[in-house]
Amino acid sequence: MDLFGPSRTMSLGRNYYGLVIVDHYSIYSWSLFIVTKDDALQPSKDLLEFYKMRKIVIIAIKIDHGVGF
Repeated sequence: MDLFGPSRTMSLGRNYYGLVIVDHYSIYSWSLFIVTKDDALQPSKDLLEFYKMRKIVIIAIKIDHGVGF
């Protein structure tokens, strides 16, 4: 997981922050654009719930321990 922003370029949804999540097992990735850093928590929780419903075990979550997340 990586949270970045504010970027110089605004997204189509008028957002300046982004959240990138990569599943290293399936190599599937999600890129979400959000209004503030505080909005990153809900998509992360939604993804964990998505895996939990499918009975997929998450072994580790890698983050860079950046400020604000």
